[in-house]
Amino acid sequence: MRPIQRLAAAVAGLRGWRRRGLAVALGALGALALPPFHAVPLLAVALVGLVWLLDGIESDPRGRPRRTYFGTGWWFGLGFFVVGIHWIAHALLVDAATFGWMIPFAVGGLSAVLALFSGAGTLLAGLAWRPGAAGRIIALAAGWMLAEWLRMWVATGFPWNMAATVWMPLEPVLQSASLIGALGLSGLTVLVLAAPALLGDTRPPGRSAALLAGAAALLALPSGWGAWRLATVDPGAVEGVRLRLVQPNLSQQQKWDGNLRDLNLVEHVALSRAPGFEDITHVIWPETASAFALNADVPRRFVAADGVPPGGLLLTGAPRITPPGQEPFQVWNSLMAITAEGRLLATSDKFHLVPFGEYVPFGDILPVQKITPGRVDFSFGTGPLTLRLPDTPPVSPLICYEVIFPGAVVDAADRPAWMVNLTNDGWYGLSPGPYQHFATARLRAVEEGLPLVRVANTGISGVVDPLGRVTARQDLGTRGVVDAALPGALPPTLFARAGNALPAGLGGLIWLVLVLAARGRRSTTS
Repeated sequence: MRPIQRLAAAVAGLRGWRRRGLAVALGALGALALPPFHAVPLLAVALVGLVWLLDGIESDPRGRPRRTYFGTGWWFGLGFFVVGIHWIAHALLVDAATFGWMIPFAVGGLSAVLALFSGAGTLLAGLAWRPGAAGRIIALAAGWMLAEWLRMWVATGFPWNMAATVWMPLEPVLQSASLIGALGLSGLTVLVLAAPALLGDTRPPGRSAALLAGAAALLALPSGWGAWRLATVDPGAVEGVRLRLVQPNLSQQQKWDGNLRDLNLVEHVALSRAPGFEDITHVIWPETASAFALNADVPRRFVAADGVPPGGLLLTGAPRITPPGQEPFQVWNSLMAITAEGRLLATSDKFHLVPFGEYVPFGDILPVQKITPGRVDFSFGTGPLTLRLPDTPPVSPLICYEVIFPGAVVDAADRPAWMVNLTNDGWYGLSPGPYQHFATARLRAVEEGLPLVRVANTGISGVVDPLGRVTARQDLGTRGVVDAALPGALPPTLFARAGNALPAGLGGLIWLVLVLAARGRRSTTS
């Protein structure tokens, strides 16, 4: 027996807490492949170990295979998500006296919930699992895809840190997302990175090597096409549009300080009017750049208008409130378009709110308050939608984490020419969170074939072309402005036309075929 086969057998033979402990450790190791670290070989190690752990379930004398398939994936997911989203704790430390006690529940509890999807993925794979068979790697990839698809929409969804994001430094690999989306690229990622587990099987080494080469080709071939696409497709730039992205780099304490709200507004105006102002057509501020409801606070809207170039527009984040005299009183987290004369041309309200951040689910029952200031929960807007503004290409406004949802960032019936994402990642400090947010935003540009402009309070702000390339950028934790052209749009991609139905349907079909084949083998041998 070769050393790698002995290692595979040893891992498969683990039971009880040893199995669970290794699963947690492997998940935590795999999370280091996420932005900003991108240690992709560690995810390969993690997935190979996961395959070998799953291999040992059928021989477990306690004989609860379905429960153990789920449990192994859950423990793996717990390690993966605790390391991957630990930065959530930063938001609770902004007001540590009020919310600090929630850190273990927020990080550990959310990770435990998200791990349910990982457990569901390995459970689905387990229904078609056959230790030693090459098809089990495909089953794991299909189960992972279906689990990520569920994570997109169950309980409002939280598709953060999909496996596809590990490839952000390799733009040729990212181009596959224009065909099969981040969901399909995630499945392909798991298939390729878990394939080295085949080396631990008892088949002849030459056959295992051939299977490995075949798996690698599944990633190499579309990546070759991606390199060709990057070399031959030129989206160009939109004539007559010159953007200025304003990144003030204000801490959450500064944004919350009631005595500084007017000063913060003036600071945005001053940055907007930096040298080169006369050449700008569109100034863009981050989410809640104004702490004032500019739809009702006309004097401060005129202050904001000082940051608008003549004949141009300001796109800014600000609260929107119910007009005076109307009931019930409501608050929205909004994007507003303002002219140099102080006219409010259009608004777009955030339609995908953050639970416990912007509203409290079951607020009549749960004795907690939302993390953002104010006693009134934010109300839901409608979207995605396309805004049509003067001298501006049609745009899809996305506020904060609305950009993380594949296939749900544009109105397919009224296709825009670009996307703008306003966010306030100042909640998360200089942690991996803003890097992960920026990475998933780039994937939306590739999927839709549309440029994306992202403006963040503390960073990362930037312009991304429809091939996912960053053409302008203001780094995390820095203050300044970015002047940039708006890249042109590409024709709708295959993913833009088919959405997640294509990768999810393909993953489901593959999984069903494998399950039926496994049942057929069992009936034949019984």
